[in-house]
Amino acid sequence: MPRTAASILASPVPRATDSDRRRTSASAVLRSVLEHGPVARSTIARLTGLSPASVTEHCARLTGLGLIRESTAPRRSNGVGRPHVPVDLDDTGFLVGGVHVAVPYTTVALLDLRGRVVARRELKHERTDPGWVLARAAEGLAGLLAATPGRRPLGVGVAVGGWVDRETGSVVEHELLGWREVPVRELLGARTGLPVHVDGHARALVNGERLFGRARGSRSVLHLFVGNVVDAAFATHDEVHHGPRSAAGAIAHLPVPGGTEPCPCGRTGCLQVELSERTLCRRARAAGVTGSANPMRVVAAATAGDAAARRLLVERARTTGRAAGLLLDVLNPETVVVTEVGVIHVEDCLSALREAVGIRRAAAVLPTSFPDSVLAVAGGSVVLDVLFRDPLSASPEGI
Repeated sequence: MPRTAASILASPVPRATDSDRRRTSASAVLRSVLEHGPVARSTIARLTGLSPASVTEHCARLTGLGLIRESTAPRRSNGVGRPHVPVDLDDTGFLVGGVHVAVPYTTVALLDLRGRVVARRELKHERTDPGWVLARAAEGLAGLLAATPGRRPLGVGVAVGGWVDRETGSVVEHELLGWREVPVRELLGARTGLPVHVDGHARALVNGERLFGRARGSRSVLHLFVGNVVDAAFATHDEVHHGPRSAAGAIAHLPVPGGTEPCPCGRTGCLQVELSERTLCRRARAAGVTGSANPMRVVAAATAGDAAARRLLVERARTTGRAAGLLLDVLNPETVVVTEVGVIHVEDCLSALREAVGIRRAAAVLPTSFPDSVLAVAGGSVVLDVLFRDPLSASPEGI
């Protein structure tokens, strides 16, 4: 029998299951503790809109899981009555692993529940076939964990440039690494014995900024990542836009007016080849700045007073600003975060970036909140986002 409009309207509206409500409420409580702790349970109830009884129940569960703990210093309300015993994040028991796969090297790290880097290593790529790279990453994480006794790993987050499918935990395509349809979650999970979550690095850093950085509290955030890979991510409220098969944020082939760099796609002046760190270092070598393929050598030369190095970095920042301005026009976010070496380390570059974006919106444009640990935070933020969304699954078997 065909359904009429009246029958559709009369159908019961699907309701969230009890488990969904518990998960959402537990997430709200843990996020409130992260943002405001040490914080009284009564304050959590006011911030989240949950009943005091529900907050007490969730705090007990989160304490049992080892995610929060009571603060050692009770607080009195206006100096009278029973003292409140505030709760705070327990950042002493658990760690998460972070893996960021860049073109020249992989960063492996351990982070606490506040997104702070406890330990990290850079593993230079002798070759880039995925099995070898991921095996080295697993070995690197095992070494860091062995040197950090008494801390229990909850899981591993992997951040990679290119096209990354979060749902399947795979790298669909990374042109510079030569990776296609790589089952990263499966391969690294088998090596580590831990739950593994995988996402693109721009989306990972949006989550890091929203949880631990300057973008906390922003209603909408755009993140622009400029390295050897150039990509973007956009979040509104508590959701990062992924698109079908997580293909959102691919801006590598946006045209740059006046661009001269040939792109493997067959065109000239695509955004990624114009801004790539490989291009920056090649131009720096041609200008006699440095013979290195490390972009930080260009930054070091600029900060030491090399005019050619500074000019290269400022021009790169200006082009980045034009790209950011275009995305601002399309998406109109409240906050824009840019990860780019010149913008992070050279004041003139941040000024050039904001000037290219436009004076009216310059104040909304910020450098990354993690200037000295951005790649480590990217990897860790993938799994920490999962934790703060569903803390009741916080165990090596469940997260």
